[in-house]
Amino acid sequence: MSLIVKKGLLWAGLGLGAWASLSFSQPRTPTVGRMSADTIYGLGRPATAERIKAWDSAIRPDGKGLPPGSGTAVKGAVLYAERCSACHGKTGVEGPNDRLVVSDTSKTKGIGNYWPYATTLFDYIRRAMPFNAPGSLTDAEVYSLTAFLLEKNQRIQPGFVLDAQTLPRVAMPAKAKYILDDRSGGPIIR
Repeated sequence: MSLIVKKGLLWAGLGLGAWASLSFSQPRTPTVGRMSADTIYGLGRPATAERIKAWDSAIRPDGKGLPPGSGTAVKGAVLYAERCSACHGKTGVEGPNDRLVVSDTSKTKGIGNYWPYATTLFDYIRRAMPFNAPGSLTDAEVYSLTAFLLEKNQRIQPGFVLDAQTLPRVAMPAKAKYILDDRSGGPIIR
C-alpha cells in the first residue's frame, strides 16, 4: 500500500476510534439535582390534561370522532389567506411547501388525487396546522379550511356546508387505490 493510502486509513481509523470512544451511556435528558433537560435547555412542556385532550382524538373514514361544527369554503378562503398562504401559496399551488391543489390527472400527489378519505384532511389540519401553531384552529375553522381545499380540488360544489354528517360522504378519487387491511392473527400477505 502506498504511504498516502496508509495515512488515509490511519486518519480514518483515528476518526472512527475517536467517535467510538464517545460515551453514549449518558442519559438523553440529563438532570442536575432536580432539574431536568427541559428546565436546563428550555425544551418541552408539561403534558397537562388539557394538552393531552387536544391531541387525544381519532377521526375515522366513516366520520366517527368528528366534532360538532360546520364550515364553508367562503369562510375557509379568508382563513387560508391569513394562516396558510405563506407556506402553500396564494392558490395552493405555488408553495414553498406542499402543493395542496392538484387535478385528478396531475402527476403530483395531493389532496385532490391521492388522499383516500376527506376525513383524513380534516384530521391532519386539526392536528398539525398551521405549522407555527399546530392545534390552534377551532373546529369551525378546520371545517372551513377543509371545505376550501376540497372545493379547490373539485371534490365539493361551491356553497357546500361541511360538517360531521357531510364530510364522510365526500368522494375522493384515490379511495379505490387503497386496500383495507383486514388481516387478523398475524402477517398475511394479499
